[in-house]
Formats: sequence, structure tokens, C-alpha cells
Amino acid sequence: MQAVVYRGPGLLSLEEKPQPSLEKPTDAVVKILKTTICGTDLHIKKGDVPTVDIGRTLGHEGIGEITEIGTAVSLFKVGDKVLISCITSCGRCPFCKKEIYSHCEEGGWLLGNRIDGTQAEYVRIPFADTSLHPLPLNKDLEPFVMLSDILPTGYEVGVLKGSIALGSCVAIIGAGPIGLATLLTAQFYNPSQLIVIDIDDNRLAVAKKLGATSTINPQKENVLEKIHSLTGGKNVDVSIEAVGMPAAFDICQACVTPGGHLANIGVHGQPVTLHLENLWHTNITITTALVDTYTIPILLKMVEEGKLKPESLITHHFPLKEAMRAYEVFGNAFQEKALKIIFEVNGN
Repeated sequence: MQAVVYRGPGLLSLEEKPQPSLEKPTDAVVKILKTTICGTDLHIKKGDVPTVDIGRTLGHEGIGEITEIGTAVSLFKVGDKVLISCITSCGRCPFCKKEIYSHCEEGGWLLGNRIDGTQAEYVRIPFADTSLHPLPLNKDLEPFVMLSDILPTGYEVGVLKGSIALGSCVAIIGAGPIGLATLLTAQFYNPSQLIVIDIDDNRLAVAKKLGATSTINPQKENVLEKIHSLTGGKNVDVSIEAVGMPAAFDICQACVTPGGHLANIGVHGQPVTLHLENLWHTNITITTALVDTYTIPILLKMVEEGKLKPESLITHHFPLKEAMRAYEVFGNAFQEKALKIIFEVNGN
């Protein structure tokens, strides 16, 4: 089968690899129909994720069709169409019992990290009963690819950790796929303002279409002055970091109001400065997390009912055989106006 393989810092290749097979009774093998590239995959390509071995098949998102199941799999059968969670969960360990699936003692982030992932024609899924979700019948399945990772990440780590509530004033720093996923799901709670901040005018235009009440480009405007002009001289109730850069975290600290929440989503590859000299007395809550994907069932219902439209995040399509070109496009998102890219696999 064809697979996207990590070959060391800066090096990816499309290679022929053996098709995966069952290793444990709880496994399933899934034929990938559609998958995508995540910003984390770019971190891996750069060599920033030391847990990824050379030779690893990348990818942790996708939808597919089950072709084999282990003897202990009871909730699925061969032929079922499924959504693959980016997080693998055993469902039994102390962390799983608390729905902190990202810290599962036998799972967590495995796919495309510690085991071969979804940017391939087939993938082996450990703990299939608790790591796969059935897809609805008679629906366009492509939008559900966004529910493997970015939508639950934006919802859980941004919206829920940030405690967005009815009438909240919210600033989202970063209008990439994760920031926009946060924007979409924040609207479940009818915040009074959704201010999106980014240096890419194209992404800010997309944010406006998807529900942002205001946008700010820090290269053109003073962020705090603009926020104060929008809020009657006040800061925001919730600031959400969706970039993973020190400058973005600095903005979050500067614009959150006393008693507010700062929710960090971004993957940080370098240290940031926590300005406790300014924040120690402000009663703010700072949260960090890796997505646990416990909200996937809720988000599936929202998509099925037409109340959430993940397809709005998809900008490009490529067959798997053009994966290297797709990585070029995704890696140059500013010039290519790229958000989420769909790999079409196995004739789909």
C-alpha cells in the first residue's frame, strides 16, 4: 500500500509499505477513504517531535471502512464506515475513566506518532471499540474528517476549558484551522463578541464569514487599543491561544480581564514568558490540554443535524499519490490560502 513516511527532519516520502494486520484481539484494520494533514504533522516533519521514529507513517485523522476486526471487538463489524479518533483509548485505565483519554496508559496519541498512522491506504486501530465512532448512513462523509481532531480540539481545549458562556466576550488569537474550529464551536454558547486576531488577511476574511464579530491584524492595528474600542474600554472574558507562539501568548495575557480565562490550545516549541508580575492579583484561570476527544459523539450529532458545518474549513483536495505536493501547499498556507486539505484515498 502507499503511505506518507517520515524519513528524518525535513524529509517525507510517499512509499510502498506492507498493509497492516491485526496484532491484538482489540484491533481493527480500517481502509482509509479520506484523511488530512494536521499542523502537528508539520512539526513532525521539522523534527520537533522526538517520539516519532524514522520510518513512521504519518497521520492521525480520517474516515474509513473496517476490513478486519479482532475477536474482542464487539461494537463494530467488517464493512462499517467509521470516524477515527486522533486519540486511542483503552477505556479501562484510571485516566480513561476520568475521560482524560489523551493520557490513556496504553493509548493516547499513538497514530502517526508511536504507531503508523492514517496517511495511508490502510491503518491498524488499537482498542477499536473505544477509538472508533460509527458514521451516519446516507450522509456526505467528507466533513466528518474534521471531527477526528480539530473540531474536538477547538471545542474541548478552547471553548470548554475557556468556560465560554452566554454573553461572553471572546478573543481567539490565530485563525488557522484550530482557531477557526474554536470559532465555529464557540457559537454554541452565543457569546456577545468573537474577536479573531491573525496576521493573515485571507484567514481573517474567512473568520468573518464563519461568525467572527470583529477581526484584528496585529501588523496593521494595535491589538489592545482595538479590543478596548470594541468593548467599551474593557478586556475580554476569554482569550484563546491557537497559534503556539510566544507573541500570541503575550496577547492572550494582555487582553484577558480580571476573573477571566486564558485557554491555551497552541503547540509551543519554545518557552513563553508568564507575566505573573501583572497577573498575580487578577483572579484569572489559565488552562492547557491535549484534546481528549470525549466530545466527538456530541459533535457528530451537531453535524448530522446541520448545526455545525465542518466543510467550511476544507480548501484543497489531493489524491494520496500527490501527498508531497499537498504538504507543500499546506506548508505554504499563507500563499496558497490553505486551511484543511483532504487526501482522497482508495478511489474516494
